[in-house]
Amino acid sequence: MAKLKKFFTNLNPQKISNFKVAALCFLAAATFWVLNALNKDNYTTVVDYPIKITYDENEFMAVDKLPNRLKIEINGNGWDLLRKYFKFNEAPFPIEINNPSAKDYMLTSEIRRGLAETLNPTILVSMLNDTIKFSIDKVVTRKIKVQADTTSNTLAKNYRYASPIEIDPEVVNIKGPTSILQKLDGVLKIDLQEEKSNTNFNKILTLNIPDSLEEYLTLEEESVHVRFDVLQMLEGNKRLKIKYQNFPDNVSLIQEPNSIIMTYLISEKRLEDLKTLEFEALLDYNSRNRQDSTISVQVYPKPTFLENITIEPGILKLKYD
Repeated sequence: MAKLKKFFTNLNPQKISNFKVAALCFLAAATFWVLNALNKDNYTTVVDYPIKITYDENEFMAVDKLPNRLKIEINGNGWDLLRKYFKFNEAPFPIEINNPSAKDYMLTSEIRRGLAETLNPTILVSMLNDTIKFSIDKVVTRKIKVQADTTSNTLAKNYRYASPIEIDPEVVNIKGPTSILQKLDGVLKIDLQEEKSNTNFNKILTLNIPDSLEEYLTLEEESVHVRFDVLQMLEGNKRLKIKYQNFPDNVSLIQEPNSIIMTYLISEKRLEDLKTLEFEALLDYNSRNRQDSTISVQVYPKPTFLENITIEPGILKLKYD
């Protein structure tokens, strides 16, 4: 680079003038050659020609991006091919589909004649794609069930639903392409917009379509009325009497516990039912773990209105004399 810079620095004005003349002559010759070449016929090239798929958008909807280019081989004048190659003033070739949900492709042979006429005076040599694929579904209206989304931590600790979740209306109308509707599997989940609730619920909630499907679907109803009651579960504990069952005379516990404690959750509405029950910590030798010589404590009875039952200690070690 330094040598080249030194070379141009040492040039006198006459030599610089000669270089300019030579450059202009070369540029003029190149321009003349290009223009002369473009004026000739019988050139062949491959271009991505613009297309536009049209259909009845009231009855159908595209569920994927539609193709907008078609690779074709054309023959013609240099200027015409240059314009098509660089897409100068090229209006997309319209492709009308009457029933796009019947099949998801069109044979390019079906549009060959019309495209060839559009390309005139350029000659269509061949179409490099056999088919044009698209995803267009019929638009329908379906009834869909509204369901509360209770996967999040809706209720506060130790609270339970005291009644079924009532939603009004329970069924709503939703409109969209068939394949997108199938993704909902007949259910529209609604967020209760509540976290760690400890009071009865009675609200009007706005219906929302999942973000990924929002551009395809529309709802006729805007909101639903949701209500349900809750109740608090009370924590309790009981000291259990130990009952031995099926124990041989030579088997005992390595360390007999002073007490076995059962903890649980119960609704205040069932407290009276609890008073009528006598609980036992049952140790059944026949249910022992033979591999490690342990036995699990079983509670009897075990009413369904008790929740989160835990026993301490829950496992005891056996001793053989």
